[in-house]
Amino acid sequence: MTSYHKTMNSIKAQFATITASAMVLLASVGGCASYQIGNQSLYPSHIKTVHVPVFDSLSFRRNLGEQLSEAVIKEIETKTPYKVVGSPAQADSVLTCKIIQDRRGMILQDWYNDPRQMQISLRVQVSWVDRQGDVLRESQPIVILPATSTLVMATSILTPEVGQSGATAQQLAMQRAAEQIVGMMEMPW
Repeated sequence: MTSYHKTMNSIKAQFATITASAMVLLASVGGCASYQIGNQSLYPSHIKTVHVPVFDSLSFRRNLGEQLSEAVIKEIETKTPYKVVGSPAQADSVLTCKIIQDRRGMILQDWYNDPRQMQISLRVQVSWVDRQGDVLRESQPIVILPATSTLVMATSILTPEVGQSGATAQQLAMQRAAEQIVGMMEMPW
């Protein structure tokens, strides 16, 4: 290997090192806003605790409000920096929900009018306010609902032929609604 090749390899190595360090520097300080790492940057920083009362339900099915409350509390504890507390006096904010619709609709039926596939849907009215009564989650105006609430809808598909029960489909719809409610708690971009 000649001295010319050694010099060129040395220059290429220096150029690669300078380019890599410049890219790291630009990635760490570049951008339009200051960035934070972790899920703390996704949620309002002045809120540390949330009170989640047992949700109301307009459905005739028993324990839907309790099941959705439990699912939302689990989602908050696992996916947000917030701590769920037992009383509104200890909380920085209160998340209230009401199940306003619980529906099962047939999608497919067989020749004997037995259901082959059904859809289970939940409509939930959500309101998240802080200690002063200010709405933390801005909602689009919905004619039927109060201005301080947001509407969440979750569905799941029930297929009895493959061994799925109504309870598992209902649980899946609850989980999807809980994910949407907790996702609603993130700050807008």
